[in-house]
Amino acid sequence: MERNNLQFQTGQFIMLKNLNSSAKREYSVYSGEKDDYLEVLVREIEGGKVSGRLKKLKPGTEIEVEGPFGFFKFNPEKFASQKFLFVATGTGISPFHSFIRTFTKLDYQLVHGVRKKEEAYEHADYEMENIKLCLSGDETGDFYGRVTDYLFTQKIDRETNCFLCGNSEMIYEAFDILTGKGIPVSNIYSEVYF
Repeated sequence: MERNNLQFQTGQFIMLKNLNSSAKREYSVYSGEKDDYLEVLVREIEGGKVSGRLKKLKPGTEIEVEGPFGFFKFNPEKFASQKFLFVATGTGISPFHSFIRTFTKLDYQLVHGVRKKEEAYEHADYEMENIKLCLSGDETGDFYGRVTDYLFTQKIDRETNCFLCGNSEMIYEAFDILTGKGIPVSNIYSEVYF
């Protein structure tokens, strides 16, 4: 979308609304802070009031954008440790895409979980050694199983700053795994997608 000088901090979300409907929905900003366009990642939900309509929009169609909103903001300069772990399920990868586009020199590991490989959004945007694709529906990814299964098998430095974004079940389970591995609660940040 045209950005129209909208200022946001990476990690925030916007509300999108088709002008022909009263329904609106929150979407994390997918683009970086310095990009001259505004981008979101939309997963079409069958029977959804917004995603199906967004899919049918033609280039040049106007939509209403509200925001930005949210407190899942990210600035690596605010952290003593510069090690970052980003854990996402589905479109929960959106804020992490924005983090990495905005701050290109991050020391990060991104763990992304989806069912099938074709749901792995633009993984070519990341350094291959920095991203792990966890697939629960087939064995063609880097790890067969859920992101929480993968986290359970990993040694994670206690100083790592861990960011979680996705469904609530994953966040609760990942939180327990990370604290069980000695990661302080103060180093875990989350954004829940419903």
